[in-house]
Amino acid sequence: MSEVSDSPIGWVSKHTREYVATDGRKGHKWSGVRCLVLTTTGRRSGLKRRTSLIYGTEGDAFVVVGSNGGKKDNPQWFKNLVADPLVHVQVGAEKFEAIARATAGDERMRLWRMMTKMWPDYERHQKRTAREIPVVVLERT
Repeated sequence: MSEVSDSPIGWVSKHTREYVATDGRKGHKWSGVRCLVLTTTGRRSGLKRRTSLIYGTEGDAFVVVGSNGGKKDNPQWFKNLVADPLVHVQVGAEKFEAIARATAGDERMRLWRMMTKMWPDYERHQKRTAREIPVVVLERT
């Protein structure tokens, strides 16, 4: 992969770098949940942007949440994958390309419940913002 920039959030950037450097031996399990590394293409810059995210699974697909801590706006990684849904994913040592898609309706609600059981803070994040927090499915290409 070409040069990549990590999340501007300090602890997320550190977590991501450690995850990648150890093929997930450090960072795949974090605070009782599993994490992956998602790389998107910057919608304006065209540069690769990388962040670590909590994930769940739905069949062979991976599910992530764009909570952004309950901030007013969606996270940059979500805005990037809306513009270009072809993403790179690392789960542990496994690396693959995927197509990202935001969920809606019943599918979103079902996956939202799954993810909030896994990480209850998402409910608190939703209460802090008027936007509907996106739930994204990552399907291998």
